[in-house]
Amino acid sequence: MRDAVTTGAGRLELADWRRQTTELYAAIRAANEPDVTWRQFVAVRDEMFAGHPQSPLTAEQRATFRHLPYYPYNPAFRTVGQIDPNLEADEAAIDLLHDGLLRLIRVGIVSFRLLGHAASLSLFWIEGYGGGLFLPFKDLTNRKETFGGGRYLYDTIKGADIGVQGQEILLDFNFVYNPSCAYNAQWYCPLAPEENALNISIAAGEKRFENQ
Repeated sequence: MRDAVTTGAGRLELADWRRQTTELYAAIRAANEPDVTWRQFVAVRDEMFAGHPQSPLTAEQRATFRHLPYYPYNPAFRTVGQIDPNLEADEAAIDLLHDGLLRLIRVGIVSFRLLGHAASLSLFWIEGYGGGLFLPFKDLTNRKETFGGGRYLYDTIKGADIGVQGQEILLDFNFVYNPSCAYNAQWYCPLAPEENALNISIAAGEKRFENQ
């Protein structure tokens, strides 16, 4: 994470970034037309990346930034998963270098069907004050059309929450996005573990970022 976040002004800016993200995802959960809301999601993220002081992009990148690259919205990549929480708690720690250790607890296995395939992903809880759900994944598009380290679908600490009700979780892969470290080397972020590597191509959501 960049040094600017560690200042008082940087923390206030980060709080504003998270507020805007939370409001964006609240609109997603309330929407009846996912494709229309997806277009709003794309537009708002472009605005934030271009102009917000907590944008993951450097000043040099923002100077030439036009838009983030996405696959077109495809309803085939929208499904509902079932969470099985009946597993023994298993804690893992990821070293984020300057940001210290990020502690994760596996809280459930999400089972779902997509493109005719049965699949599953581990759902994690980020330890720390308040905590939050975290769902990263990899797929067969990584290192080709999408970021090699995988992408995120849920990170509720940061406001990224498209809908969990009881043991059902909405999986709309059109809304998946890159971790901050996909944009430049100033960021350190947790990447998807191998257990969350899907053996299918998720040709939906955000693509690999190329400096523009």
